Amino acid sequence: MRNAYIANQKSAHGRKALAVLPIHYPKELLTALDILAVELWGPPGPPRGPDAGRVQTYVCSIVRNALAFMAAGGADAADGVLFPHTCDSIQGLATVAPDMGGWTKPAFTFQHPKGSSRPSARTFVAAELRSLAEELAAFAGRSLEPERLWAALRLHREIDRLRAELLDGRTRLPMTDPELYRLLRRGEFLWPEEHLAELRTARDALGDDAAQSGVPVMITGYVPEPLSLLEALNDAGAYVCGDDYAAVGRRVQRALLGTAGDPLAELSRQYFLASPCSTRSADQSARLRYLTDLFDRSGARGVIVHVLKFCEPELFDIPAIRRTFAARKVPVLVVEGELEPEISGQLVTRLEAFVELLGQTRRAA
Repeated sequence: MRNAYIANQKSAHGRKALAVLPIHYPKELLTALDILAVELWGPPGPPRGPDAGRVQTYVCSIVRNALAFMAAGGADAADGVLFPHTCDSIQGLATVAPDMGGWTKPAFTFQHPKGSSRPSARTFVAAELRSLAEELAAFAGRSLEPERLWAALRLHREIDRLRAELLDGRTRLPMTDPELYRLLRRGEFLWPEEHLAELRTARDALGDDAAQSGVPVMITGYVPEPLSLLEALNDAGAYVCGDDYAAVGRRVQRALLGTAGDPLAELSRQYFLASPCSTRSADQSARLRYLTDLFDRSGARGVIVHVLKFCEPELFDIPAIRRTFAARKVPVLVVEGELEPEISGQLVTRLEAFVELLGQTRRAA
């Protein structure tokens, strides 16, 4: 975990740190309560302890690695943990770790409704947000002040605006894919104002002319790990011009922010305006429309589906993604991983062959 950074945040600002499992959670609440969010995406690589064996081998590596990491003391720099209801496996981890060994500090859950916006779902998420706000306020030792939550909402929407600007202007951004994704993912642990400053610096590098000359591809998946997949893609002569990673582009909120009223109600409203995501059981047709629109806007020549092994929410959508793009005669490459440290030589060859195919398609077009 980011131990040195967490220690500095505690000593310099008196902030508590909360480890957060993927994916969707009300980060604005944490910021308003002066709580540092440090996201726990595994971590990647082999499990950091024997406790991964306490869950079935067909559970995804993010959950298995997180349990091993927490039980081995890897997340001890954090003062608590938050488990969003992303999937059955993470919901199960919310019980396995605190109740059956692996985590002894405060543990919180955020249950978000599955499906589209409807009166019962809106009532449910509003109640969940108020309940979590009360629990986190007690954890932080301070009350939730409406003006601080409004400030946090504005701060995070500004971060989203800049992230969208960088992703949408990818072709004009003089950075490699690994450089861009390292920057965007620093928001998973940096205090938001620090991340905002980094994003502004990167935004200033956006030019008027194309800075990328490779084959443009769109990528959809759960999390861009290992980063060597993107390095291999760049080495093969391609770059990511359209991003739908759940950890990156899919979390960028593009809806306009309200300006008055109850900030918790606004936070609840924003929840239902987010991009379609398989982990929130979004309407599949809506998600496919979102993906085809992203594909058309980005100018991509092909689609890479990068799925995490045993990730049921993402796996459910793959057949429909294949059919949709096949009907448009768009080449699709599906690759599967397990948070391994590096991609295999076989996958490097598949990426090279896919990029070569897209290059031939472009020349023939």
